[in-house]
Amino acid sequence: MQKIRPFSLVMLLLSGMAAPSLARGASADPVEAIRSAALADQTAYDFVEGLTTEVGPRPAGTPQEARARDWAVARLKALGFSNVRAESYRMPVWERVRDEAQVLAPFPQKLVLAALGNSASTPAKGIEGEVAYFPSLAALEAAPEGSLKGKIAFVSHAMHATQDGSSYGYFGAVRRQGPSIASKKGAIAILIRSIGTDKHRQPHSGVQMWADGVKPIPAAALSIPDAEQLTRIISRGQPVRVHLTLISRMLKDQPSGNVIAEIPGSDPAAGLVLAACHLDSWDQGTGAIDDASGCGIIAAAALHAAKTGTPRRTIRLLLAGAEEVGGDGARAYFAAHASERHVLAMESDFGADRIWRVDFGFGKGQEAIARRIADALGPLGIAASRVAAGGGADIEPLVKSGVPVIDLQQDGTRYFDIHHTRDDTLDKVDPAQLQQNVAAWAVTLHLAANASESLANK
Repeated sequence: MQKIRPFSLVMLLLSGMAAPSLARGASADPVEAIRSAALADQTAYDFVEGLTTEVGPRPAGTPQEARARDWAVARLKALGFSNVRAESYRMPVWERVRDEAQVLAPFPQKLVLAALGNSASTPAKGIEGEVAYFPSLAALEAAPEGSLKGKIAFVSHAMHATQDGSSYGYFGAVRRQGPSIASKKGAIAILIRSIGTDKHRQPHSGVQMWADGVKPIPAAALSIPDAEQLTRIISRGQPVRVHLTLISRMLKDQPSGNVIAEIPGSDPAAGLVLAACHLDSWDQGTGAIDDASGCGIIAAAALHAAKTGTPRRTIRLLLAGAEEVGGDGARAYFAAHASERHVLAMESDFGADRIWRVDFGFGKGQEAIARRIADALGPLGIAASRVAAGGGADIEPLVKSGVPVIDLQQDGTRYFDIHHTRDDTLDKVDPAQLQQNVAAWAVTLHLAANASESLANK
């Protein structure tokens, strides 16, 4: 059967015409129609462009994040979603004030760095100390107790790019755990090589959580060129002294929140399908890759998933707040909605580059729906894997409670060149790859929301 031209199909979809109209001059297969329309649609890009331009950076618990919630509520209503609202909660907020560093001896020079989330603040005049060098987190862990008294620890292990981002878990441990380990051993501060894969002079920020009973110390990530420079200075064999000024403050009981929007289904008893992203970002860039793109993807995809008719199951969007600082939004959502019948959860939070693999986290008896989804994704160059899906931070409480999950795995080869840096800006979003994401999400949501079989794990 003759296919309708993509532009014409988009116009039909956006006009809200009924499903029979789509069949005239087009494929009778709704999956093919959805996939084709999504590949020619600009809704996701317009969402990312609007959020990053009209709001910009969106640190958790700040007035900027509140403006992002207001912006998202207005945009989702304008797009035609139902039951759009913000759901508030309160949280402590760490705020960056000033980050500066310099080598005092033996070769005086400035260093480029960024304090890590929840870093302790130095006094206004800063602190200084001799650097204790460790090539890896394991080496820091092996240092004798008390051996770092009065010193500034520096850990330099290097992350490597992978398509699936798998090295982030291992190398990210130095950011998450290194400050607590250094503090326990007596360090007055810690510097780490940024958890990233670029060669630009821009540090990668990120949160770390203090272990119970540990005294917080100043903690910062050096840009990768600066970490390599400091390593070379240390290799000369002379004592190295560094001065740090990392000023920050902690604010208690600040407002944050999630944004919820829905496409109501025809069968409330069939449960709901949740598509999640996070609305907050770090303060350095405009959060285009992490994670305005994810929010644009799920919003556009949900619209396409329902353009051929009311879905059987409700499709709910969760634009979570405060993901970057520990998942406060995910926990707040679970506390408010755990009793509702979630039959599938998905998350987009790995940039905007093309999806290359799909992982399933289904129980027995759901093989048929998994095959249908895999078949629908094949024309987009996406292969099914045998790796079990695990979800992400914004749906973690739901997945831990037993809700089935699908992961649409994006290509992360360049993601950690940009992640948590000043370079996370709109120009890094490839519109064509973004559209491929929307198409993959749209057919997956359509098939899951309309599946005749039960999706809930047995």
